[in-house]
Amino acid sequence: MTYEILTGLVGFAFVTSITPGPNNLMLMASGANFGFTRTIPHMLGIGIGFTVMVALVGFGLMQVFDLVPYSYEALTAASILYLLWLAWKFANAGAPETRSAASKPMTFVQAAAFQWVNPKAWYMALSAITLFAPERDIASVLFVALAFGAVNLPSVGSWTVLGQQMRRFLTNRLRLTLFNWTMALLLLASALPALFG
Repeated sequence: MTYEILTGLVGFAFVTSITPGPNNLMLMASGANFGFTRTIPHMLGIGIGFTVMVALVGFGLMQVFDLVPYSYEALTAASILYLLWLAWKFANAGAPETRSAASKPMTFVQAAAFQWVNPKAWYMALSAITLFAPERDIASVLFVALAFGAVNLPSVGSWTVLGQQMRRFLTNRLRLTLFNWTMALLLLASALPALFG
């Protein structure tokens, strides 16, 4: 891999990982509602889960969309439904002192599994393999996946830190409720490209 391709790959990974999307919005909300430490499994689930997803897409999962008609549409529908459910959960999250014992941050496994119904994650994985590992040989696919893993985790972590820093301004129920509703609406807005793309 040439220096120019490597630079392009790292730049693409950074821009797509740091910009708003379902993962980052959920991490910001989790950082605000639960703090940084309790959100670490969520961050690791995204970073590792997405790295595995890129590798599997590169090793042949892309062809499923060509071989099975409507598979992409079914995936999009599942993604939208899941994002609607997550948005509802955000909007109805209570203040820390009123949350039930069942209210907790996303786990590692939940965050890793979410990558498979995250429209932005699919766009990123398909684009990364198409652009930077078009031959889909093992070495290139693994390199692209690992490059994303290295760039993704600190990028998404910055959104958790942002959410955690916002906690000082979310000290009353009204502000926290407004924040959670805003996050819910932004999460829904992040699904619009999948609906109309």
